[in-house]
Amino acid sequence: MSMNLKETIFFMSLVVAVATGCNNASTSSDLPDNKEKELVDNTPDKVLKHVVVFKYKEEATEEKVNEINEAFANLQNEIPEIKGFEWGINNSPEGLDQDFTHVYQVTFHTEKGREIYLPHPAHKAFVELIGPSIEKVFVVDYWTE
Repeated sequence: MSMNLKETIFFMSLVVAVATGCNNASTSSDLPDNKEKELVDNTPDKVLKHVVVFKYKEEATEEKVNEINEAFANLQNEIPEIKGFEWGINNSPEGLDQDFTHVYQVTFHTEKGREIYLPHPAHKAFVELIGPSIEKVFVVDYWTE
């Protein structure tokens, strides 16, 4: 699959934005104390980042988007393999966002953790919840350097 220049620039801008943090991000300080301690004690040098970006349908209400944000954040309480979660709303001034608005980042310590997450019943229920509200989605995963 090849990307045109505009798509490549958008993708690279997204990667930079995710790598440097997102506005309105939920961080490990929002986790229960025991999960935050686990993150501090067991964080490997490299982690696997699972980045999900949504373009909502025009008819998606603010209430529905908030419900989706909360449901996505709650997955870390249902799937122990999730070691971190952040999300934010795009604020890039470059005009290359292709109307994608919401960026979510899930952190795993191992590929096995991601393998457990993807077919997990809680993740599958989340996918069912978002389906009617999402116009477009793209996902990229990477190991931190």
